[in-house]
Amino acid sequence: MVATAPKIRHDKPQPWESQAEFQDYMSAVNPVMPEIGVESFPPSLYQSGDSRVLPLDISASLKTPYPCTSPNLLASFVRINAGDVMPLTVAATSHMFYIISGRGESHCQFAGQSATIAWKTGDLIAMPTVSDLRHQASEDTAMYWVCDAPLLQYLGVTPSKARFQPVLYTQERLDAALQQARVSGGRSNRNGVLLSNPNFPQTMTLTHTLWSLYNALPAGVMQKPHRHNSVAIDYCVAAGPDTYTLIGKEIDAKGNIIDPVKAPWIPGAVFITPPGYWHSHHNKSEMDAVVLPIQDAGLLTNMQLLDFQYIQ
Repeated sequence: MVATAPKIRHDKPQPWESQAEFQDYMSAVNPVMPEIGVESFPPSLYQSGDSRVLPLDISASLKTPYPCTSPNLLASFVRINAGDVMPLTVAATSHMFYIISGRGESHCQFAGQSATIAWKTGDLIAMPTVSDLRHQASEDTAMYWVCDAPLLQYLGVTPSKARFQPVLYTQERLDAALQQARVSGGRSNRNGVLLSNPNFPQTMTLTHTLWSLYNALPAGVMQKPHRHNSVAIDYCVAAGPDTYTLIGKEIDAKGNIIDPVKAPWIPGAVFITPPGYWHSHHNKSEMDAVVLPIQDAGLLTNMQLLDFQYIQ
C-alpha cells in the first residue's frame, strides 16, 4: 500500500523562510574578509615550563569561534618534558609534526591498525586522521605541529577514514635531499625540496591538504619575490643574523616589493605570510639558513587555485 502524502500548504508562511536573505551582487560578490597579517611567534613560548600545547591562535583576528592560524590550518608548539606522555585528540584529516628538539615515540590507531613511530630532533612526521594519539618523550622535547582542524570546523564535519598511512621523513633523508637539490640546482634561485606522499600523485604534496617545503637559503643569497594564494606558516629551522623575509601586497616595475613588512628569521620561531602577498627571502649572514613553510596548498592545488608566481 502506498502512503498518501500530506497536502502541501503554500498559502501560509513557513518557519524556514525567516533566514532567507538577499544581497546586492556588486556589493557582495567580493565581501570584505578579515585580513590575515604578518604574525610572529617566538621560541620562548615553548622553551621552558610544563608539558603543554601552545596554539598559535589568531582566531580573534579572523573572527572564528575555533582556534586557527589560517582559515584552514592550526599551528601549535608542543612541549613534552622527559618521561611525560602528551595525548592529542583533535579531529583533523592531516597532521604534520616537526621535531624541533628531543627524542621519543608516537603511538596511534588508524584504519584499524596500530602504529608506533620513533623520532628524534629534525625528523618530520605526516599523519592522517588517527585515534588514541600519544606522544611520549624520552628527552625534553619541542614539536611544531600543524593540522587542518579549522577546515573541518568550518565545514562542520568529522573525518570518516584515513586517506594515507603515517609517513616519517628523517632528518638524515631531509638533509640529503636538500643537499642533492642544491647540487643539481646549480645557480638556481631556489634550493629546496617539496615533501611529497605517494598517495597524492596529482598534487605531489605532503597530504591531500598540507603542502611542505624544506627550503635552503644559502649565505649571501636573496631569493626573488614570489606569491601564491595559500597562507604560509613558516618555521625557521636555522638562520644567522640579518636573515629575513620581506612581505608586501604589490611589486614595482623592477620587481621590488613596495612598502614591505620585514619578518626576521629567528631559529625556532614561526611567522605567517598572508595569501597573495609578494615575499622575498634574504640572507645577509655568513651562515646558511633553512625554513620549513607549511601551507594548505594541497587543498588549493587540487582546486587549481594556488597560482604560484615568481619574478624571473
